[in-house]
This record gives sequence, structure tokens and C-alpha cells, in this order.
Amino acid sequence: MNQARTIDRVQPAAIAGLIADALAKVGLPAADAAKVAELMTEADLTGADAHGVFRLPQYVRRLRAGGVNPQPSIQVTKTAPATALVDGDNGMGHLVMARAAETAIELARATGVAWVGAKRSNHAGSAGVYAALPLAADMIGIYSVVASANHMAMWGGAETLLGTNPLAVAIPAGEEAPVVLDIATTVVSYGTVKNYRLQGKAMPEGWMVSRADGGPLTDPQKSDEGLLLPIGAYKGSGLALVLGLLAGTLNGAAFGRDVVDFNHDDESACDNGHFIIALDVARFLPLPNFRAEVDRHMRDLRGSQRLPGVDAIRLPGAERRARRDDRLRNGVPMLPELIAQLDKLADELGVKSLQRR
Repeated sequence: MNQARTIDRVQPAAIAGLIADALAKVGLPAADAAKVAELMTEADLTGADAHGVFRLPQYVRRLRAGGVNPQPSIQVTKTAPATALVDGDNGMGHLVMARAAETAIELARATGVAWVGAKRSNHAGSAGVYAALPLAADMIGIYSVVASANHMAMWGGAETLLGTNPLAVAIPAGEEAPVVLDIATTVVSYGTVKNYRLQGKAMPEGWMVSRADGGPLTDPQKSDEGLLLPIGAYKGSGLALVLGLLAGTLNGAAFGRDVVDFNHDDESACDNGHFIIALDVARFLPLPNFRAEVDRHMRDLRGSQRLPGVDAIRLPGAERRARRDDRLRNGVPMLPELIAQLDKLADELGVKSLQRR
């Protein structure tokens, strides 16, 4: 019989404090470390558990090895009234995308819509965090990135030439939760595979297949021998392809064979490419009208007739908001394996552990 796993709750302030202190110890200026900590903690609050503090040991390792520039000079070039390109100078992806989002919002205030690309960046965590940034400016946000390692093949292929290249879209609502769709183009993100590896859990069939024979691969310890499967068969690999060209090739960033696997190479610059789009709702409809219409449609969909055995119709963004509210009040659920890993890192760096905060 499987025993229930122990899950501890950790306060968001403790998580953010650990991240900021750890990153400052490996060279980030205090303000930059705090900004990265804010965005990583937001991933944990909203339920992207494989993209928040879970990633801290890997980020520290790459910063120590020289794979990431701890003090980048991030440059923004406005290429037209509604477009810009951000050169991240190999800095933390969270800092690069924070600047890109700020730029997109600024341009969209003037032009109605803005597309901002980024190059020479790094892994930035949860896609939904960045798509949601324009919500505060009453704008729609759309975000994608070339993933920091290739774990998928083109449909029918056996070579890992595509990443999990996610797509995230955030749309403001009124009383209802903002609609936030955040999907990898694979059945699961590779971060989820890492989480299963940390826990020593077998993966369900349908996540990965063996590159050797195409059969199911369920051991996360052998994930390097497999391929993540795309969502919707050929449709998912096609979507990963076009998003990679838009986030990578269009910005002069890495794509395909040029992608550096940051799981196995701590020293090389990854040259991640991203893009973010900000769209000013008020250029189409008065904002209150739009919010009211989104609310109406969300309630209509949620209240629609269900198939037998379905307990509820779930809409993208609703559970995200409920989860964030719960975790702000009660703390972020965290597995003991992860807490132990983070406590070991804190001890190595000479900063307070989670349990002492």
C-alpha cells in the first residue's frame, strides 16, 4: 500500500528570501537577486512547482561555473514604434524577460500593440508568469521561449531537435479570474520529469518514449535516453517548431541543433530566445465592457452541461488564482526531498535555510 507523502508548507517570504540571498552570494547585485526571487516565487505561488525555487540549485551551479553572467548589461533596441529587441548579455532570464515585458507594455501604451524579442538570455522559469505581467496594465500578454534543452523530435523523428517551447496567454477578466493559459508543446514539461526524478517516482506511460525503439519510457532516471511526446501528435511538434522560429531564429538566438542543453553544460552560454506581446484591450473595446464579456463567457462555459463522471469544468486561470490565494495564506507545499536539497545548498552558501526563516 502506498503511504501518503509528507508535504510541508513554506511561507512565500522564506522562499523569496532564500532565493535572493543565494543569488547574491554567487554574484547578483541585491536588487537583481530580489527581482529574480520575486518572479521565481510567483511561479511557486501560482503552481508552476518545477519552475520556482526548485530550479535554484541549477541556477547557482551555472552562475558559479560561468554559464550565466551575474551582472549583465541588458540593452533594449527599439526597432520600430511597436517592436524592440532585448540583448540580455547572458544574464538571468528572469531579468531579461522583466525588461522585455516592461518594454512591451511601454510601447503598447503608445501604439496599442507591441512585440518584443529577446536574445542572449537564459532559462526564465514559468511562461505564465511573463504572459501575466501585462495584466497589471489592463493588457493581454502572449509569451513564448525556446526551451533551454531539446527533449522532443519533429513528429516521426528520433533526434532531439525541438524543445518543450511553451505558449502562454493571459487575458484580463472582471470578477472572474484572468484567463491564463500556460502550456508546454510536449505532454509535460521537462521540469515535471525532473520533479519525478527527485521523488524517485515512475512516470506514466505517454510522457516519453525511448529513442532506441519508440517504446514507453517510464523511468525518469533514464530520461536522457528518451523523447518527450508532443501534445496532439504532429500538431504539437509543429507548434514547437513555429514558436522556436519566432522566439529563437527571429531574434538571432539559438534554435534546433544550436540549443545548449543547460542540464548537462554549466559553462556555455545558452543564448535563449524569447518573445512577449502586449495588446491594449481598450484599443478594441472599452475595458469594462471587455471584462464583463469575458466574465459572462467564463460563467457560461463553467456552467455548461458536463459529460457523465465529470465533476467540474475547469477553465485556464481559475485554479491558478485559487492556488495563489491559498499559498499566500498557508504557504507553498514543498516535498521533503526538495527542502533537503535546498537546505544543503543554503549550508554550502552560508545563508539561512528555509526552516530558519
